[in-house]
Amino acid sequence: MNNRNSLTLAVLFAVSQSPAFAQEHPPVPVDAGTQHAVVAELARQLQSNYVFPDVATKIAKSLRAKDASGGYAGATDAETFAKALGNDLRSAGQDLHFQVNYEPEFGQHAQDSHAVPSHEEAERMRKDVANYGYGIETVRRLPGNVGYMDVRGFPPAEFVGDAVTSAMKLLTGTDALILDLRRNGGGEPDGVAHLLSHFFAVGDLRHLNDIYNRPDNTTRQYWTNPTVTVRYDKPIYVLTSKRTFSGGEEAAYDLQTQKRATLVGEVTGGGANPGEGYSLSHGFVAFIPNGRSINPITHINWEHTGVTPDIAVPAADAQKVAHAAILKTLLAASKDPDEKAELQELITQVEADRLPAPVYVPRQR
Repeated sequence: MNNRNSLTLAVLFAVSQSPAFAQEHPPVPVDAGTQHAVVAELARQLQSNYVFPDVATKIAKSLRAKDASGGYAGATDAETFAKALGNDLRSAGQDLHFQVNYEPEFGQHAQDSHAVPSHEEAERMRKDVANYGYGIETVRRLPGNVGYMDVRGFPPAEFVGDAVTSAMKLLTGTDALILDLRRNGGGEPDGVAHLLSHFFAVGDLRHLNDIYNRPDNTTRQYWTNPTVTVRYDKPIYVLTSKRTFSGGEEAAYDLQTQKRATLVGEVTGGGANPGEGYSLSHGFVAFIPNGRSINPITHINWEHTGVTPDIAVPAADAQKVAHAAILKTLLAASKDPDEKAELQELITQVEADRLPAPVYVPRQR
């Protein structure tokens, strides 16, 4: 497992932020010598890897100055120190992808992010991804034969391919799809491309995104996957929120720029610079954005600006608005009086938040 994927899953699962994690791991003391060493290595890694070299130099100078003046003296445990460094990185660099964690086991892995993972590492990630539901929280059919899929993250395509395709298979009979990305914090770009491959016809190859990588000075293209077997050609509505971030934003932006979906909700978080984890010292690790997304249609990305929805509404209302819009389209196309009456009543219920909850009624003998 490469370091990038290991830290991506850690961020995706938010393990280090859970109460259980805090209880199992008591505070780890941090002294001034440790702080100096960590800041020095962080500054070096920034200047070697951050996607914008001039910004990296500015951030590194700021961190060194704060450390030299005793600015981290109050951060006497690992969690507090990591949080302070992360906050300073995001503030000085204006890049929300920056993160610092105390993760002693991370440094035990190979530092070559291109190294082939061992069998044990691959199986561990495969299990973690399965426990995470392959990034899919919910798949269901809403009243009116509308599909709904809540995707919380994008693990690597190699671990989720079959599961995502199976989920899409369940939705093929619906008349439209609501793709909920309101709680999606991101993940791997090939995972994004795999899901989106289901939304274009066989033979309709789409260039979705490019990512420039500073350490390698290379640009990788991401296209739809021609081998995906399940295709969904009905209308798609994508739900967004301020919490939609990184890969979640890419999915929304790709579908919008490809004119394949209608976005409903709020402007997204504004993080378009992917990266990977870099071991510092004394058990600390930093997630440093070492790349930037380049959309092949707009030739820009959503960094700082976020992705703007086509229909702007509070995130809490986005599903209701999208559902009602789909039903109104179905109503306009219907020629059957009974169906039109049913759809009109359903629209009224959706807009008034009066959809009946599922109730089990025993069969009468």
